[in-house]
This record gives sequence, C-alpha cells and structure tokens, in this order.
Amino acid sequence: MEKNKIHKLTLLALMIALDVVLSPLMRIEGMAPMSSVMNIIAGVLLGPVYGTVMAFVCALIRMTMLGIPPLALTGAVFGAFLAGLFYRFGKKLVWSMLGEIVGTGIIGSLLSYPVMVWFTGSQSDLYWLIYTPRFIGATLIGSVIAFVVLVKLKETTIFKRWQRLFLGERMLG
Repeated sequence: MEKNKIHKLTLLALMIALDVVLSPLMRIEGMAPMSSVMNIIAGVLLGPVYGTVMAFVCALIRMTMLGIPPLALTGAVFGAFLAGLFYRFGKKLVWSMLGEIVGTGIIGSLLSYPVMVWFTGSQSDLYWLIYTPRFIGATLIGSVIAFVVLVKLKETTIFKRWQRLFLGERMLG
C-alpha cells in the first residue's frame, strides 16, 4: 500500500512537471489546451482527487511564475475533478473527455466571470459568457489530443500496469 502511494505521488509530480512545461508552449491566447490534455490523462490514471491536486498545483505555479491570471485556477480544477469522476463512473475515455468539457468548458468558464470582475475591479467590460467559447474550444482541442495520446498509451505495458496499480482496473474504451 505504501509503495502504491509513492508510485502515485511520483506520477503526480511527473504530470505536474509536464503540465507546467507544456502548457505555455502549446498555448493559444486565452486558451490552454494542454491543461485539458493533462486533466484528462490525470483523471484516467490517477482519479478525481489526485487529478484535482495536479490541476491546482499547476495553476498556482503558472499564476506565480508565468503571470497567468486566476483563470488558470477556475478553468483547471473543475475540469480535472470531473474528468476523473466521470471516468470512474463511466469507465470509458469519452466520459473523462466529457467531464473535462463540462468542468472546464462550462463550469470553469462561468465561474471565471466573477473571479475576473474581482481581479480586475471592472464589471462593465466583462460579460458572463465571455470565457465560455475559449474554454470550450480549448477543452475540445485538448480532448482530441488526449484521446490520441491515451489510445497510444493504452497499448503500452507500463500504462496498463499504472492503471491496475492506481485504479485496480484496465482502461476500457
């Protein structure tokens, strides 16, 4: 059991590092599709709790080191949690992708409005749905990339071992 936790924390640290490095490299202004990729992979491999921790830590690092606004937090954490939760219940990759789209694309985008009103102090220039098209666009791009990556990963021995170790199951679909 202790060995399992160490493996899980090691994979969590690796995924945080990958997310922090890849997100700025593959960023479209106002969109972070690599965060969606990492949220879905974390949801499938690590589950909703560790996936949310990954998204939260990555958002904090991006905000402090790269000067990204609080949208990094509102966008990432809900998608990561729902990607893991939907996968846990649906047992299919498509469910994890849907969780990311609902969590980041809809919930995260709508919660970003009050956060940015507070952050900027301006209410007149912001509208409730201003972030939704960008967030949904990013989650769709990220979902496609995550699908391709996970379809290839599920053919590898180490990925199958990780899933059995962390979730006690094989990835279905």
